Amino acid sequence: MKATRPFLESTLKTSVVELRFQRRNPKPGWKGYRRMLCTNAINILSSAPGRIALHFRPPTQPPPFLPSSHNLVTTWDLFWQEYRNISCDAVDVITIMPVTTKEDIDKFWNYFNLYLESMSSGQKITFMNT
Repeated sequence: MKATRPFLESTLKTSVVELRFQRRNPKPGWKGYRRMLCTNAINILSSAPGRIALHFRPPTQPPPFLPSSHNLVTTWDLFWQEYRNISCDAVDVITIMPVTTKEDIDKFWNYFNLYLESMSSGQKITFMNT
């Protein structure tokens, strides 16, 4: 599903989202797009597991530019464990995992512990490049 910047911004605040987007700066040997698991859900990121397992740290200074002026959304990348800017010019939402209730949050952490935590660097790169 194609996503607009406002939709993506609001969804990232309440969900963990799997995205596929066109790379702004293509890399030799990589495809022209990238897949990502990301969120801006503060109840996941600032929780004890989020700070430990996702290495989340809140921003220490304002961004050097206004992302919306470039049709970008800033989000926390679960694999790279840092902030990324996503261009909303060509972004598809693949999966939305809500994290608004205790059951949703528990479901996410079960998924994370079962599938994501044990992924090797190579498996993460394969995921990102498909």
